[in-house]
Amino acid sequence: MELRQVRYFVAVAEELHFGRAAARLHIVQPTVSQQIRRLEREFGLELFDRTTRTVTLTAAGQTFLTHAQALLRAERAATEAMAALQAEQASTLRVGTTVGLGLRLDALLTALTERAPQLMVELVSADRATRLQQVRDGELDAAFIRGPDHSPGLEFLPVWTDVLVAALPAGHPLAAGPCVALADLAGLPLRIAPRDAHPQLVDAVVHACRAAGFDPVMGAAFTTDQDTLAAIAAGRPSWTVYFASQAAIQPAPRIAFRPFTDPAPALQTNLAVRPGPPSRRLAAFLDACNSLERAESPGFARAPRQGLL
Repeated sequence: MELRQVRYFVAVAEELHFGRAAARLHIVQPTVSQQIRRLEREFGLELFDRTTRTVTLTAAGQTFLTHAQALLRAERAATEAMAALQAEQASTLRVGTTVGLGLRLDALLTALTERAPQLMVELVSADRATRLQQVRDGELDAAFIRGPDHSPGLEFLPVWTDVLVAALPAGHPLAAGPCVALADLAGLPLRIAPRDAHPQLVDAVVHACRAAGFDPVMGAAFTTDQDTLAAIAAGRPSWTVYFASQAAIQPAPRIAFRPFTDPAPALQTNLAVRPGPPSRRLAAFLDACNSLERAESPGFARAPRQGLL
């Protein structure tokens, strides 16, 4: 049984005339008759009593009509549900995020609302490889990626540069000034994520340290914001790095976030997208991203500060 046969049957049952049913369906009458016959052969029951002048439903036809109408209502409901879902997806942008967006994320969503107030954004958190694959598969419209990448089948659009700042104990002498030179941190252990977890970040920091004349002394690995910052504040003096936009909102009582003297280590943030012209919703998102780089709000960070652990 096919849905089109069900539609043909309901049309004939309601019109009680094969010709009028065919006209209503915008097909020829022999096609209607043929499909009704196939349906009857499948059931092994006559659905209509036919004479040269009249068409009436049999008892089997009356029984089937109730179920046939329910089938067509279910079809309409399913079609309407899929249309609603399609409309919702057309107005929803799915974006993969990365850690440390901080103030930039709020500013970005504000800028996007100004440009496309009807657009909804769904933020998806996943590791770097998963984000890239989801963009490639069309599950994400775009994904934030820090540092260089050459994944096949994707384009990487630069959106802004994220400057890094130092996080060190608030009572340490180096925290007394408005900024800190990388070379002055040479004697302190660096707490940073393992390289296999964040190779771009680790490489950027190590390269900056070497450019300042030293190889960093590696301390315990960075675990969570809470535990690592508490250990830096209360334990043996050490330091770590934060993206400036994240440091601006990071609660940290006995930690001082200090910008580095130039040249400060930084990472380029890119938006991974599929090749080709962007959709209208993605174009609005790209414009909002670019507006942050143009504005470069001071909240993103070079002011020294202490937090609130």
